[in-house]
Amino acid sequence: MKVILVVTLLVTGLSLTIPAAAQQAKKTPVQSTQVQNNHKVVMQLSSADTSEHRGLMNNLKHLKEGWGDSVMVEVVVHGPGIDLVTKGKSTQQQALQAMMAKGVKFVVCRNTMKQKNITEEQILPNVGFVPMGIGEIIQKQEQGWSYLKAGF
Repeated sequence: MKVILVVTLLVTGLSLTIPAAAQQAKKTPVQSTQVQNNHKVVMQLSSADTSEHRGLMNNLKHLKEGWGDSVMVEVVVHGPGIDLVTKGKSTQQQALQAMMAKGVKFVVCRNTMKQKNITEEQILPNVGFVPMGIGEIIQKQEQGWSYLKAGF
């Protein structure tokens, strides 16, 4: 008898608590992805696929729209991805310049440039240079940056 009474009280308590919590959840606005913390994201682009370049630009746009100045982004371009920042080959030059204006930093691997015989003059304006793309990504991760690989 005591067991039935305890179970009844528990079920009654839960049945009162769950609807109340559901009502409260309806009243509480959904938290935005806008946060006060600063975020640091390093993105790797190593593909020549222009649809991946376009996808990267969309991702960057969404990051900056969602988090504004509270997110620092560096895109490390190496290997076949160098086309994104090469004059005459980039299909995203306007989007790239727009992202740079919003504070996104693009850097290109000097090892890739050397391997492909590409000079600094062939790289789009305002793109930075790093000695080793993979090394740059590792250093950023060691400094606490989040890592994302661009592409699908």
